[in-house]
Parts: sequence; C-alpha cells; structure tokens
Amino acid sequence: MKRTKEFIKRNIAGEIVLVPSGQTAREFNGMLTLTETGEFIWEHIEEAESFNHLVLLILEEYEVDKDTASQDAAGFIMQLLQAGMIRPTGINW
Repeated sequence: MKRTKEFIKRNIAGEIVLVPSGQTAREFNGMLTLTETGEFIWEHIEEAESFNHLVLLILEEYEVDKDTASQDAAGFIMQLLQAGMIRPTGINW
C-alpha cells in the first residue's frame, strides 16, 4: 500500500490524527484520530509487502491473536482506502 501525501500525521493535544492538506482539505471535512494500533499500521503500511506481512508485523509488536489482528487491520485498511488515504500498489493487497 502507498500512503497518499495529502494526509499528514500530527500530534494534537496528545491525540494522533491524520489531517488532510492541500486540495484534499477542501474535500475531506475533518480528521481521523488514530489508536495506537492505527498509528502502527499507518507507519508500517508502506513497508509491508502484503496484508499477511502487515499482520505479522502487528503480531510482533502487540500481544494479540492472529484472527483479531487480521480482522482489526482489515477493517482499518478498508476505512483508509474508502477515505482515499492509501492506495493499493500490488496484487497481494
């Protein structure tokens, strides 16, 4: 996956958020608050070669079972895709 450059991660009053910039700020009304896991996914999504690789990275970082990691990651990635915050780069996604 490739993050779009129109969304910038910021720490605002102790909350980690994705803020739109440029033309996207006019089209995307608001910002997205990230959980700790959401921030981890945002930071590692470009280095992960596939969805399964991303899940393995999550399992290495957090004490969570594979099914939970997979379901949570899939749901969050779908939100990012629907909002135009990331784009698929290969067939493994």
